[in-house]
Amino acid sequence: MSPVLEKRVLEKRALKWIPLALATAVALAGCARDGYYHDRNLDYTEAAPAPPLVLPETRNTQRYRDAMPVPQLAVQNARVDGAADIKPPPSLTIGSGLEPDYVERRQVGDQTWLVVAADTGMVWPQLETFAQSRQLGVQESNANQGTIVTSQATLRLQSALRSGSSEVRCEQGGQSITSCLDALEQYLSARSASASSSWTAQRLSQEQTLQIRQQGQAWEVVIPQPIDRVWAELDHYLELDFSVEGQRELLATSPENHEFLVEYMTETERGRNPLQIVLSPDVRRMSQQIRLVLQQEGDQTLLRAINASERNFSASDQRELLERVSGYLR
Repeated sequence: MSPVLEKRVLEKRALKWIPLALATAVALAGCARDGYYHDRNLDYTEAAPAPPLVLPETRNTQRYRDAMPVPQLAVQNARVDGAADIKPPPSLTIGSGLEPDYVERRQVGDQTWLVVAADTGMVWPQLETFAQSRQLGVQESNANQGTIVTSQATLRLQSALRSGSSEVRCEQGGQSITSCLDALEQYLSARSASASSSWTAQRLSQEQTLQIRQQGQAWEVVIPQPIDRVWAELDHYLELDFSVEGQRELLATSPENHEFLVEYMTETERGRNPLQIVLSPDVRRMSQQIRLVLQQEGDQTLLRAINASERNFSASDQRELLERVSGYLR
């Protein structure tokens, strides 16, 4: 090849690499800072904390609460020797045998109401449709208060004790109307599969978190609800759950005194190994009778577990049972 041709070939090859070189230079320029590759780890070391989020003073305080509230110590400045063994309450999930129906009845004395497994925002539009379809003559409808006043009865809606559930009452002059509740129960049950939420109907109230606290050597549950509502829920779920012979049984109820008598085998007793059983007076694991007592204190209800047998019932046993029973209300 002549020197002239060789020079032209080399020039063409050099021209082919010019666009690639320019593109590479542009790309590297975008990744550089102060002449070197941008290491993003430096961004984190130079980051400064932002001020905490502050909600406006005009907010509705009932609609905002701690998602995971931290219980206060029962005794101030109490020394903590180790990490607390906190166990979650038994959830009413599928397979537990305690999953609620969409509509259930509750009764205390001559008062009867419905518990619906949906929040108030979902139930409210169904109540409005029920009153209109039955031509009850709606005189007043107030979503904020959860009341629909008709010429025949007053429908009342409020949040139930268990999170995500609602209570529906049908009353006239403070008395429950059975025929109205029958019609409501049938109507709501038929629409359980197609229940839809309504953004116009705000939640009427937010359930406050119940608290398990220690008083001296005993434990108790503080439930921020009236005693009759608490009684009705516990009566319903104890009937369902405390039905295992030798393990947990509901023996008697006293609506007048707001008490339950149960037969219960504690976790301590269930956990005894064969050697411990052989060395003890009992030749087998034993249950014992315990009273579950409700007491009204102001606008809240206290739940206590009191030993009604001669067997030992420690503070940890007491808390275990109270956690199980109070789990019905979560």
